Parts: sequence; structure tokens; C-alpha cells
Amino acid sequence: MPTPFIMPKMDMDQESVFIVEWLKKEGELVEKGEPVIIVETDKITSEVEAPASGKLAHILYGENVEAPVTEVIAYILAEGESEADLPDSGTQTAPAEEVLEETEESAQPKETPGKIATPLAARMAKEKNLDLSLIPAEGEKITKDDIVAYLKEGDQVQPRVKTPATPAARRLSSERDVALDQVEGSGPRGRVQAADVLEAASDQKAKFIGIEPSFASGETVPLSNMRRRIADRLTASYQETPHIYLTVEVDMFEAEQSRKRMNTLAVEEGSSPISVTAYLVRTVAWALKGHSMLNASLTDEGIAVWEDINIGVATSIDEGLIVSVIPNADRQSIREINQKLRYLTKQAREGALTREEVQGGTFTISNLGMYGIQSFTAIINPPQSAILAVGALKRKPIVVDDQDNIAVRPMMIMTLGVDHRLVDGAVAAAFLAELVKAVENPEYLLM
Repeated sequence: MPTPFIMPKMDMDQESVFIVEWLKKEGELVEKGEPVIIVETDKITSEVEAPASGKLAHILYGENVEAPVTEVIAYILAEGESEADLPDSGTQTAPAEEVLEETEESAQPKETPGKIATPLAARMAKEKNLDLSLIPAEGEKITKDDIVAYLKEGDQVQPRVKTPATPAARRLSSERDVALDQVEGSGPRGRVQAADVLEAASDQKAKFIGIEPSFASGETVPLSNMRRRIADRLTASYQETPHIYLTVEVDMFEAEQSRKRMNTLAVEEGSSPISVTAYLVRTVAWALKGHSMLNASLTDEGIAVWEDINIGVATSIDEGLIVSVIPNADRQSIREINQKLRYLTKQAREGALTREEVQGGTFTISNLGMYGIQSFTAIINPPQSAILAVGALKRKPIVVDDQDNIAVRPMMIMTLGVDHRLVDGAVAAAFLAELVKAVENPEYLLM
């Protein structure tokens, strides 16, 4: 039986993806695990691999269109199988309810001026957005073979893939105005990698990664697919999710002393210094264990409380913000979290994050302290129930004891945003109080 090629779901609340490019055409052989299609979400551009080996058949969604997740987008025929073996339900793009209600009348040959098509040919033309009046027929009717021949002729005129390249390389080439066909690929079979594009961009004095792209005054800059998706996703979150915000000022003196001691050990061992963000990820994960409603999502069935604590960390890239995920952060040491963060940040800025590195987040931290921002509010990353906005460390005099003694301490403002539909203000306040206690008294993490 033909193997259905199902579009994978890349995030909990994802409904569709944007198909950028089919790397294989109908009728071509594919190997299980081989990249077959490039798709784009609001987070990443990713390759989708073939679920089986065989011949790619009956592509239901073309390029530059939206495709629903968890549904069949094509089939793979094993040796000895043909399109005659395809299930009828798999050749439909309509919802299951509409398919069941389809009548014999709807399957009758459809006519266009001077042209008559078989039901299968008419369906294929509709799926691929083809005008039947433009398709030459060998016989009295337009058949499936006529459709296939027409498509092949179009492919020969304009091949889909001129230069083999990874999704990250294609995105970088567009951002930095580097022609892919002028880049020498270092990957398998000459495939262009992200590093190849960056090297070429450097040679022609292109922009460096992480620097805001410059545009001429009065220029209208088109929205990229990723930027558009980010806009739609955050607009929906802001409009549909009732946000409430709670703000605290945290004395970071003990946390900074603890981090300095750890960094002294890190230098002795030759490892990377612990960042403030890594320290906060570990502390937030510890606090979430006792406050499950902030590690939950609102679903159609009710409130889903997640067993794993997967902390997302927002990273700035040219196209906006992307949230990479540290899975099971409560089970990892600060050193492990720090190493993972450094790797994910590098991947994000090179446009090389994988699907696994951005999916499954249950809580998000957005840290803008490195830009000198002292306080801000952040929009919740759906379908999560909370987000923590972290500002810059600022040294200021504060009262440090009951005798009103004053000392200069490194202070940080944290603002917690929660979804009021499932998190009450008192619940959010209790979590924030627990988090502050852990930050100001690091030994709590060992108790």
C-alpha cells in the first residue's frame, strides 16, 4: 500500500506551514530520510524528510502555498505500486466531512470550451491550479497522462531547483543579496551550506549577522513570510489572550556573587563563563516545578499541564525574534544550560536552527538587558500561559536590612506576563515571589 507523506506538526498550536520548495518532483525516486520538501513557519525554514523509500506521487500542495499540518501532502509508491493503488481519500484536498458527502455528480467529467477531462484529470488540474483549456490532449479527453506531460514540460522550461542549497543557505542568500549560483558549495554533492553563503557575503562586504539591515529612506520593505507569520501570531496572541503583568525588582547581589564563583571555576576548567540568561533559565525551571499553571496551555479540551519544563529563550535575528528551546531545563545543570544556550544562539543567528530546537516550549524568557533596557512587557508566545521579561542589571543604592542600612546593589526588573484565562493574579504573584526568593538566595536550589 502506498505510504502517505504527512506534513509534520512543528509546534503545539501550529495549523499550517508555507511550502517554499519541493526538492523532488512527481515520479522521482526518494530515499527514506532524504530531504524532499522545504517549508517555512513563523520560526524557522526547515526540510521535511521522506517517510519511506520509493517514487514520489500525487503531490497535493504545490510551492508557495499554505499546507495544513498532520494531513497527507503526497504519497510514496513502493516498487510495483502505481497511482491506481492510491486510496480515494488520499487524493482529496477537501476536509474529510466534504469528501464523505461528495456525490457521483461531482465526480463527472468537467467541461471547458472545446475540452473534456476525465474525473481524475479534472481533480489533478484543480489541485494544481491548472487551466484545462491550456492543456493539449492526445485523445478526445484530457487524461491524467496529459496533465503529467503538461507539468513535466513546465518543469523542463523552469526547473524548481537550480542550485542545491540548505534552507539556511537560501535564506541567508536572500538576506545578504548573494547569488546562490555564484557560491561554491562545500556540502554533499556540492550543496551550498549556510557557511558558504556567509563567506561569500563577507567577500563582497555584505552585512554581518545580527546587525539590523539598513534600508534607503522612503523605501518600502516587503514583509518576508517569516516576518508576516510572526506578525499574525503575535497579533492573535495580543488580541485573543487577556494578558496581566506583574513587576518586581530583584536584588541580584547574591546571584552575581554565585555566578562569579562559578565562572572562576569555569576559567580553571577551560569552559565558557555562565551567562545571566543561563542562570535565570535554571532558576525559573526550579520555580516552575511548584507552580504548574504557569507551565500549561489552554486547549479545546481544557487546561493541559505539561510534565516537561521546556524553557524557550528569545533570540534577536535580522527577521525579528526567534525562540529556541532548552528541553527539560529543570533536569539540567547551569553548565549544561549555558552550553546549550551558546549553541542555540549561534544556530539562530546563522539561520541554522532545526525543527527540534524550536518546538515544544512551555515557558519563555525574553532578556533585553544586554541592550540596556531596564523594564518592558512581552507578548505571550502561544500556546504558553506565561512569559518573563528581563531587564538590565543596574547598580543603585537600596535599603538592605531592618536597620535601614543602605548599600549599592545590582538590581534587575522582571515583568511576568500571564494568560488570565488560566492563571489568576495571586497564582502569578506566588510564582514570582518564589522566583525572587531563589534568585536572591541561590542556596534554595539545593534544598
